[in-house]
Formats: sequence, C-alpha cells, structure tokens
Amino acid sequence: MRRLILLLLLFVTAAHSANEERPNILLIFTDDQSHRSVSCYPEADAYVKTPNIDELADKGIRFSQCYMGSWCMASRAMLLTGRYTYGINSMRMEGEYPGSEYDPEACPFWPSVFRKNGYHTAQIGKWHTGTDNGFGRDWDFQKVWNRPAFPENSGAYFYDQLIQTNGGEGEMTKGYSSDNYTQWAIDYLRGEKGGEREDPWFLWLCYGAVHGPFTPAERHLDDYPDAKIEIPGDIYPPREGKPKYSREKEQWVPGPDGVPVLKSGHFAGRTIDDKSGIHGNDIHSLVRQYHQGVLALDEAVGRLVKVLKETGQYDNTLIIFTSDQGIAWGQKGFQVKLAPYDGTIRGPMIVSMPKKLPTGKVCKEAVGAPDLAPTFFKTAGIEMPWKMHGRDLTPLFEDPERTDWDSPLLMVHTGMRYGADCDSVPKDMSTDRIYSKQQIPWWVSLRTDRYKYIRNLLPGEVEELYDMEKDPDEMVNLALDPNYKNLLLENRVAAIKELKRTDCKFAETMPTTASPLKRNAAPKKPEN
Repeated sequence: MRRLILLLLLFVTAAHSANEERPNILLIFTDDQSHRSVSCYPEADAYVKTPNIDELADKGIRFSQCYMGSWCMASRAMLLTGRYTYGINSMRMEGEYPGSEYDPEACPFWPSVFRKNGYHTAQIGKWHTGTDNGFGRDWDFQKVWNRPAFPENSGAYFYDQLIQTNGGEGEMTKGYSSDNYTQWAIDYLRGEKGGEREDPWFLWLCYGAVHGPFTPAERHLDDYPDAKIEIPGDIYPPREGKPKYSREKEQWVPGPDGVPVLKSGHFAGRTIDDKSGIHGNDIHSLVRQYHQGVLALDEAVGRLVKVLKETGQYDNTLIIFTSDQGIAWGQKGFQVKLAPYDGTIRGPMIVSMPKKLPTGKVCKEAVGAPDLAPTFFKTAGIEMPWKMHGRDLTPLFEDPERTDWDSPLLMVHTGMRYGADCDSVPKDMSTDRIYSKQQIPWWVSLRTDRYKYIRNLLPGEVEELYDMEKDPDEMVNLALDPNYKNLLLENRVAAIKELKRTDCKFAETMPTTASPLKRNAAPKKPEN
C-alpha cells in the first residue's frame, strides 16, 4: 500500500513538473495596428509613445517584418489552422456581412489539439471566423464579441457589444471594449474565470482596437495635441510602375488648406455607423485619433505583464504581441489594408520570455500568420496534427540574429474566398467581394531578407519587385528594369515553388503577366 501511494505521489509530481516545463502562451492580437503605431519601431513618428509595448520588446525580440495577413478574417483563419487561405477547407462568407460559416470536421482549429494534450485554452475579445465560435471543442473558456453571429452589432467595435460567454446568448455589454477585454483577461490570469487551473494555458486575447472607427478611450481624447505626420510621397496618383489599381488609387485629395483629406469625407468601413473623425477628417486629425486608440492597448500590455508577475506566471509564459495586419494612412493613396505593400499590411510582432529567450534583440526575418501555429506546437512539445503551411519560428526565437535562416515568407491574398473556392483564380475578378468594393485583386507575394516580389493575379498586369533595403517605401518597381530581369525571374520561380509546397492548386494556372519573361524558365544568377 505504501509503495502504491509512493508511486502515485511520484506520478503526480512528475505530471506537475511536466506541466511546469510546458510554457503558458499569451497571444495578444490587436486589429489593424500598423508597426508605425509602436514607438520602438523606427518607422513610428516621434510623438508616438507606447512605453509598455516598448518594455516588452526590451525584454524580448522585436520582429521588424511582420505580415500576418491582408484582412481580419483571413489572418485569423490562417492563424487558427496554420494554413494559407486556399488550404482552409469549408471556410466561407455566408449571409449578411460579416456572416461566415465552416465545418469543424473539415476545418479543425488547432486549439482543440492543445486541449487534448493538457492545455487549458481560452479566447477573449473579437471573434471573426464563423458563427460557430468553438466553445467546448476548441476553447475551455470563452468570452467573445462574435461578429459573424450578430451582423447587426458587427460595427460596435468599441461600445455596446453583444458578448457571448462560454457559448451562451449574446448579452449587451457596456464599457470601452479594450478595457473590458483587458479586465476579463486579468480575471482569467488570476484564475477567477475559467476555473482553477493546474495545467498550462493558452490565451488568445483579441482586441477590436485599433480598427475603424478608431475610437479612443475618453481618457485619451486630449493626447497627442501636436500630432502631425510626414505626408507620404505617393499619397496622390499617378504612381508610375504600379498595377492599375495601385497606380490610380485616390482615397485622399487636397483639402482647403492643402492638407490631405479623405475623398469620401469619412472612413469607409462597411459596418461602421459613425464614420466621421473626432478631431476632423484631414490626415493629421485622423492619424492622431488612430494613435490615441492605441494607448489603451499599451496600457493593457502593462497591466497584463504586471498580473503575470504578481501571480508567479511571468517566467513560464511566452508572450506574443502582434496584429492581424496594419493599415495605410496615405501610403500608395490608401486608407485601407488588403494591398501587398508595407504601408497597408505590415504590423508589429514582439515575442517575450526573458527567462528562456534573448532580450533586447531585433529579428529582420519576415513572419506571417501561418507561422504561429507550428511555432506554438514546437514550443508546447505537441506533435502537429495535420500539414501546416507555416514555418516553425523557434530557431529565430532562440537566435533572432542567426545568419543561416533561408526561408522566404509567402503571402497570399484570395479576397473573401477559402479552400476549394480558391482552386482557380477568378476569370472575372468582379465576382470577388473585396475586388468589387476596393478594386484590389488577388495577389501572391514573396518576402526575402532583402526583396519583395508581388504577382498581381489579373491578366496582363505588371509584376512588382522592390529592394526593401534601398527602397522601403516601395516607390521604384524593379520588375520593369531590364537590369533586374534575372532577379525578377528568380523570385517568380521561388514564389511558384512556395505555392506548390503549400498545395496551391492555382500555382500553375495564374494569369499571364505583362512581363515577356517565360513563366517557368530556369533563373540565371541575379545581376547586381
């Protein structure tokens, strides 16, 4: 009997020890937050101050090239599956926007696998991938604003949200959403919500900020009184060397005093009722309002880290701070996401676990949403349950300045289509709901350590190639320069190779480009 008790004690001790070694994972996921809105990024304006996010970077690794996706739903779907949109089976837009559905048998989300392997999984905040939010299958605890389930409430990004708790009915909830989500996450971290937990946990905390209408908390409405930005040099057309949709984009026009204003007179969000600017509709006023909305996110990071330390969980928690994508403020004439340029979709990503990972480092390798799932599986020591398209980033977490990383980032935009609906590129792009509204076509892009290649999936459209070291604003399209024809061809072939590696069915049938280069010819050594 004593021996049996001793064996049981040893088993319990071993299990507890194993759980202690398996890290908690806190994924803080903001909305439409550009890297330019975080002051530790050199591209941020001098007046921008995000001390708590900066402190996270000081205690961790700042990724300088982060491209989670091109729009909200696609980024989240890729994150939850580890796959590009064309590999996400059964996911579809359905019903009144942003209505969407999926079959969980055909489209499993990986948190369900974490649950089966001893993790307690939780999700708080914005939900944007199907009316089925997965409680009881993917999540042990959930408190979410389910936009697809309540399309009539889907524009309420900051106040008066219908909140579902653990799969229940939506309840109208007062208060500022960023503050609500932060408090619910703190309650979870303290064990006050979701039950007592001895197992390691994964918490996906999804903010609606700083999506349009970019509403700041009332306490921040007077901040940044002198905020002004440098007007992007390509805010007005024409933009030589670009595809037609980018060359002619005109969301901004000169105002009465010469300062750019939105041509429509207001933010163009589909589900947003109050679209007018709080401080005005010129570019300086709108960007000021946007950055004010970031301040509650910065406060949230500080509060969350403080609670992790107070509860003794900090040393064993991997913190990832990132956003579904960035958003443009005049770059290439845009005030939207979607397009393949840094100004429209590049966001921040900071990884911190100072007990186990380097601190104060910058990683220059490009990362995206499909990369997170394989990285989490490796971190947790769990075998991946299906083929994932993303790359395990743990080697970069361990050595962010390593020189042997030779894995370019594939980026793909397939509008509002997923899975089999992406087997071929639409012959009539106007049938795509994003294209019909924003005139942004499907595209494929490849980001290496220096260059960005873009293939716009319209017949006869130009390809794009940018030297991101010499031309970070993507002003000069090298694809049109004969001196770079070999480099262009090398990147084109590399992009097709990545599409094939990830089982993309349209890889061989993409529309012919305007370039006279043969599509699949073997590349020669790039010219300098």
